[in-house]
Amino acid sequence: MALLNRGDMRWLRRLLGGRRVQLDPGRQQALLHDVQSRYGSHARVRFTEQVEALTGSLDSDDGLVVATRIVSQVADEAHVDLQAQAQEIHRRTGRRLLVHRRNYRPLWKEAGPALRWPLFALPCGFHPYAQVAAAVTVLGNRAPRLERVTDPNPLVTRVFEVLDLTTSGWEYGRVRVDTDAATLADRLIVSAGRVLAAMDDPPRLPPAVRELMRRNNTVAVHDPAGPRAVGGINLGARMREEFLV
Repeated sequence: MALLNRGDMRWLRRLLGGRRVQLDPGRQQALLHDVQSRYGSHARVRFTEQVEALTGSLDSDDGLVVATRIVSQVADEAHVDLQAQAQEIHRRTGRRLLVHRRNYRPLWKEAGPALRWPLFALPCGFHPYAQVAAAVTVLGNRAPRLERVTDPNPLVTRVFEVLDLTTSGWEYGRVRVDTDAATLADRLIVSAGRVLAAMDDPPRLPPAVRELMRRNNTVAVHDPAGPRAVGGINLGARMREEFLV
């Protein structure tokens, strides 16, 4: 039997101590079905409006559980997708690519032009600028209650994975940085910071985040409907603001 680390032991003690809340699996399933069926790229509503509506519908402990499932499923499916892409590249070219979940940047630096950014076409159907952006917002808003419904350690790891994939996609994956993309990145950064702040023993920041925090460049942010730049985002500065507290 694998030994539990200090964070796992602390969360287990809280669970056994009765600090968990009463949850409704049926309600969670209904919420998840609604999130999958009504929202996403097929909805004829702007992503900003979808995120606002979704954030409101998930504003409960059951909604918090659904939000954790969304982020975890997206991170897991993206990893499987990138592994499959790496295997296909090896089959076609003999080139071996290493896919490490803790740091995707070396993979994208080496093979960015040959890779497809996975977050736009995952089997779950969750769209990064709709369901994912809303889910991470809920995680940040309700961060103090996270330990009552789940273990926050693996969850914050998944949040950082999605952040890593998002920023690597901008830099190496030809993902267009528009206001929806910038909003997703900002929500990931803010929510990760709030989850870390709510943890008694937060994990160390992953390598991709530490690398970006050493930078101070601003990325142009474009209008989703056209080529015009409407602003900018400094990822390093935003991360330092949220994580160096």
